[in-house]
Amino acid sequence: MKFLKRPLLLIAAGLFSAQLLAAPIVIKYSHVVSNNTPKGQSAMKFKELAEKYLPGKVEVQVFPNSQLFGDGKEMEALLLGDVQIIAPSLSKFDRFTKQLAVFDLPFIFKDIGAVEKFQQSPQGQALLTSMEKKGITGLGYLHNGMMQLSANKDILLPQDVKGLKFRIQASDLIEAKFKALGASPQKMAFSEVYQALQTGVVDGQENAWTNIYTKKFHEVQKTILLSNHGIVEYMVITNTKWWNGLPADVRTGLKKAMDESIAHGNAIANKQSDEDMKKVMAAGKAKVVPLNAEQLAKWKAAMDPVYKKFGKSIGEDLIKAAESASK
Repeated sequence: MKFLKRPLLLIAAGLFSAQLLAAPIVIKYSHVVSNNTPKGQSAMKFKELAEKYLPGKVEVQVFPNSQLFGDGKEMEALLLGDVQIIAPSLSKFDRFTKQLAVFDLPFIFKDIGAVEKFQQSPQGQALLTSMEKKGITGLGYLHNGMMQLSANKDILLPQDVKGLKFRIQASDLIEAKFKALGASPQKMAFSEVYQALQTGVVDGQENAWTNIYTKKFHEVQKTILLSNHGIVEYMVITNTKWWNGLPADVRTGLKKAMDESIAHGNAIANKQSDEDMKKVMAAGKAKVVPLNAEQLAKWKAAMDPVYKKFGKSIGEDLIKAAESASK
């Protein structure tokens, strides 16, 4: 037995050394907004929880403010494996599936509660896996808040935005929405919006309160219409092949961390949206103008052509499921 001890100790030491030398899986999480936004806070919480649940097995690197990849490059980077997790707005998936455009339909959700209800429904959950054949797996939905419309002039009714240039995300539906209003949509990366508003390259934009406040859009706009006409919503996604290739225990730990980090981010989003709206109002840089029922009805009527144009490609049953969440 004494002669066996040394070889056994050497084997044990070798195994221990191998474990020490095993490098953790590096996970790059890239996004385009500030760390103090709900998305930014969710990303940091994911890093904290993933490294807590999988000590030594993973290392999460978070890159905010388009430090690693901007709006136009992050999807390609994910598919190439240059980054492992991103959280694009739902408008960015237009070339992968038309179904997710349901979230861009104007006035389809009355509030964030309705958005949440639809996302947790069977139809909403099915959308997370709707792009797997194209290499994208959805891990969950992140809120940012209801969307408001702003401009560098007084606006109140649909005809007031005719001829104005609005920055939009790259989405055929959003483009059609502004064209229906007689406005000129300009596709532009999020990181370029403030300067474009400041210099008059565009006249206005649409966004959630947290983005408006943290990026100081209210300082270079005259009016913010309290329209609640859409949502700024993200899907946290990963590369399907990379995700499915992870060890089962790592994938389980990461999914647990992601679910909890999304819940954390969404709780912040719901609270911060109200707080940032109040901060914008208190700043007094831009007028915040509410809509009464009659004015709101005119905006909804102006959007009818968008529903007619995109209803078939999105799917009438999916639209009905989304609309029912607001009842």
